[in-house]
Order: sequence, then structure tokens, then C-alpha cells
Amino acid sequence: MSDVIRRKIDRAEAAQQDGAPGADRGWRLALARAARNGLGLDVEFRRMSVRRTSLAELLELPPDRALLALLDGPEAGLGLLMLSPPVLSAFIEVQTIGRVSPQPAPGRKPTRTDAAMVAGVIDAALVEMDDILAEEADLIWAGGFRYASYLEDARPLGLLLEDDAYRVLVAEVALAGGVKTGEVILALPAQGRGRRPAVDAKAEADLAGPQFTSALGAQVMQVDCTLLAVLGRLSLPLSRVMAIAVGEVLPLPAAALDAVSLETQDGRRLAAGKLGQNRGMRAVKLAQGSARMAPVARKPEADAVAPATTVTPDQLEVWRTAV
Repeated sequence: MSDVIRRKIDRAEAAQQDGAPGADRGWRLALARAARNGLGLDVEFRRMSVRRTSLAELLELPPDRALLALLDGPEAGLGLLMLSPPVLSAFIEVQTIGRVSPQPAPGRKPTRTDAAMVAGVIDAALVEMDDILAEEADLIWAGGFRYASYLEDARPLGLLLEDDAYRVLVAEVALAGGVKTGEVILALPAQGRGRRPAVDAKAEADLAGPQFTSALGAQVMQVDCTLLAVLGRLSLPLSRVMAIAVGEVLPLPAAALDAVSLETQDGRRLAAGKLGQNRGMRAVKLAQGSARMAPVARKPEADAVAPATTVTPDQLEVWRTAV
């Protein structure tokens, strides 16, 4: 469950903090699987740290007589993998004598042959990390690297690597159950140049939620809405309505042209105004501060007998057309 929650957080954040668990966990699993599947060697991570360093600080990290493997990455980016002598020795011994010897690593510099013997494991670990980080935000900076070559010593690193910030994963590992222990240091450019993680359809829908809501709101706001400009109301029995004849005058209680009520079809009053004209067309001019008025309580008015205004059917037709 914790992995699921972490993946959701990674997808929601545009930029992940340094040392986030994505690359940390990914590198642990990737190197352990590559060593087990390729060499039959158990690799246990005892300590792990993720830090951000400058090139000058990175040049001080290589252990004495470590194998320095250059890594080729996206957009011509270069990374560096450092295997301390005990780790390199364990990788070589498993392939030559079939086991890890408890004897200390030989006190010599790594050779081109040593590099060739561990290149396959390095590439397998990097490919495995790509797969593990396929849906992680750290894939942008930690994915896409492969073994390129090795260096006999660290002196050319200052010229080969870009003078930029690096994310460095420093791990202390135990090999073959602790027969040998040593450091594995992975340094990659901090500025992500790789591909973005693959996000499934559900995650994309989750991330697009605010944009979808905004777009939907824009569409909804373009829908037509019918408003009624009410001059007055008159309630009559159905029998009286059916008996209305042409030319008959109907009383409209309290109706006035300067007291128009702008309402929704369900009777909710939105504003008050008065009847007027605009560019030759009849219009309703809203009164200031009249919006969001309370709903109108429609009460029967059949008993109203003292009309304030009377209009003819012809006048009613004119006002209805205007509004």
C-alpha cells in the first residue's frame, strides 16, 4: 500500500525532491537483481544515501583503485559508476573461480579485462532500473543510461564530465552474505534529460482533473439560459381563463414599467429593473445591487380587486415581445 501512495505522490508533483525513494529503491532492486540473475551473486545493501553534489565534490568521491565506468545517457549526458575494489573483486571471482573469496581484494588498478567482465552486469542493472522506474518521476534523471567505457584513473573526469550538479547514490553493499563488503557509487546529472514516466489512463485522468473541470466550466457557461422579465402577476380560476375574450381588459395588480423583476423559470428572482430601450430594441435595465435576490413567493392573487394598473391585450403583447 505504501508503494501505491508514493507513486500517486510522485505523479502529482511536477518536480520531486532530491533523495526521493524512487531512484533509491530502484537502484537497490536493480543492482541486486542484475547480480543475482547474471552472476548468481547475492548483493545486500546495508546503507544507502542520495545526495546532490557539484562536479568538484564528485571528483573527490572515487575510492582508491576503484573501477570507474563511464555511462552514456540521454541527450549525450554522461554518468559515472564506481565499484570499490572489494565489489569488483567479488564480481570477477564469481565468474572465474565460481565463488567469492574471503581474501582481500588485490592491490592493483582495474584493467580493461576487468571492465569487460563487469560491463554486462552494469548494463543489466541500468536496464532493470529503467523498468522499475517506468512509472516514477525519477526516471527523468535516473533512466536511459548504459555502460560506455572505463577509465584507468580519475584524472580525466574533470574534463569528460560537465561542470554541473549531480545526484549521487552512495551505497555500502555486502556480497555473498558478507564475505566481502564495499562501496558502489552511482553519479548521474541532476538535470533530468530522459523520457518522462509512463502514466496510465487513470492517473492521466486524475492529473487532468483541474484542466477538465475548467474546460467543462467554460462549456457550461456558454449554454443558453432563459430569464423572464415579470411586470406583474395575475392568478385566475381556470374557468375564468377559458372565458377570456378578444378585447377584454385584464387587471395587473401593482404592475409598473419601472418595477420589473428578472426571474428564472422556476421563480427565483435574480434582479430588479425597469423597462426601457437600447439601440432601438426594448430592454430591461437592471437596478444597482439587485442581483442574487431571494426567491419569489408566489401567492394566489385572485382576490386582488384594486388594480394599480390596467392594460389591454395589445399592450400585453408589446411588452411580452420586448422582453
